[in-house]
Amino acid sequence: MRMKSLAVLTATVMLGAALGWAAAAASYQKTGTVKEVGPDSFTLDLGKEAWRFYTDSGTGGKEALKVGDKVTVTYKQVATKIEAKAAAKAPAKKK
Repeated sequence: MRMKSLAVLTATVMLGAALGWAAAAASYQKTGTVKEVGPDSFTLDLGKEAWRFYTDSGTGGKEALKVGDKVTVTYKQVATKIEAKAAAKAPAKKK
């Protein structure tokens, strides 16, 4: 009986961990040259385009950023707020 309970508990924990991992936001990377550094953001020159990244107190490595450095940025795309608006009604067709 104890082995069966232990097996069920282990399976439950592993399933919970797998679901938690799958629900986490995917992360992406960009590598380029630092073009501009501000107090809460920096611009990365990627060659054909430039991307602005915003930082907060939890962003690691931002203290070492210097213009001209080549860096790799790991980031996540996460929505912070969504506002829904009703779709505009199409005008009635004339007969």
